[in-house]
Amino acid sequence: MTLQTTDLNELIETIDGLLARKDLVALTEQLTPLSTSDIVDVLERLNLRDRAIIHRLLSKDRALEVFEMLPPALQSDLLTGLQDADVSSLFAELDPDDRLWLLDEVPAVLAARLLRGLPEKERLLTAGLLGYKQGSVGRRMTPEFVTTHIGMTAAESIDRVRARLKDAETVYTIPVLDDSRHVAGVVSLRDLLGEDPDTLVETFMQPVYTAEATDEAEKVARMCTDLRLLAVPIVDSESRLLGMLTIDDAVRILEHEESEDAARQGGSEPLNRPYLSTPVFTLVRSRVVWLLVLAVGATLTVQVLSAFEATLAEVTVLALFVPLLIGTGGNTGNQAATTVTRSLALGDVRPRDILRVLSREIRTGALLGLLLGLIGFGIASVVFRPEIGLVIGLTLLAICTVAAAVGGAMPLVARSIHVDPAVFSNPFITTFVDATGLIIYFLIAQAILHL
Repeated sequence: MTLQTTDLNELIETIDGLLARKDLVALTEQLTPLSTSDIVDVLERLNLRDRAIIHRLLSKDRALEVFEMLPPALQSDLLTGLQDADVSSLFAELDPDDRLWLLDEVPAVLAARLLRGLPEKERLLTAGLLGYKQGSVGRRMTPEFVTTHIGMTAAESIDRVRARLKDAETVYTIPVLDDSRHVAGVVSLRDLLGEDPDTLVETFMQPVYTAEATDEAEKVARMCTDLRLLAVPIVDSESRLLGMLTIDDAVRILEHEESEDAARQGGSEPLNRPYLSTPVFTLVRSRVVWLLVLAVGATLTVQVLSAFEATLAEVTVLALFVPLLIGTGGNTGNQAATTVTRSLALGDVRPRDILRVLSREIRTGALLGLLLGLIGFGIASVVFRPEIGLVIGLTLLAICTVAAAVGGAMPLVARSIHVDPAVFSNPFITTFVDATGLIIYFLIAQAILHL
């Protein structure tokens, strides 16, 4: 049973005390009844030194289970705290595709040493995956799988599954190959067990969804989860089988991509590790660059305010509404950007749909602006005078329309020029809308108030 948050906090305090007293016997007794996931939760909250001590106290099999469940960044940290023999053993026991996640995190010198320490067969399998570019599904597929042939029977296919049970990562979805190693279809283990032993697999195999090894990993992972497939065969440009993307790896890819998108939309770099195990310096580094860029961008707002300084001097009440107007515009743009970015990730829209998206967002922004504008007009007219109310109402209508259009279009523009849509994050949209919103505001004010 997974520990509750309060129980986990109490356990961490107990473990911290035992570590401080160096009572390894009592520490082992605390760890023994815990589930693998509970131990992972504990390790994610400890520092590097304590994490290594805890891991060394686990049995060999338990240590491997825990290591496989850790995020790649923490795996990398843990390797630096273990002895060379432990490091080589853990790395060799990982599946080839899991090794790639870890190799992406460790320094190049350590990566080379880890590869050299592998048995020749495992080194060749891992090196084959390393040949694919970052972000491609070829880098995330497993080369350890079971296949059958269109000329084989159900009984012969089951024998092939039994022969590969120990080293194959998945046996539930089995590609059916022809004489040229092209994927002709797939059969499930359930199908094989349910058919007459002498029936040819060719007669009951199912149509197959495949992906090329050079395809984007996120795209293939999305297909796998959307179609509820247990695995997707990965092929080369001539449709010859190379590997399999399993459902657990597909989910892992999507979680990783969505964490990156969420971080960048918030104006920071992804941590790729649990928050409590992230050094403060790393937190600062993940945020400071974006803050500097946004601070420079915010000078546009200052320039706009200085350009309309005379207008503000004549009607000082206009300054009271600046936070309301730019805040509303920024929020409207962020909402549109988040919605469209999510739709892009799910495949609901594509860059070529930009005109349709713009049309919808302009209408949505206009309706939102009309509703907020009527409210703003009523309140400002009562508190100040109708002319001020009209300025606020029209400005809200215009700002919401522009902000929704910009927020909806930016992710599509980013995708069309092969840039991560999350890079056009919400703070960038907010900065742009702040500047344009103020220009709209003061132009409307000058026109209505005859300034």
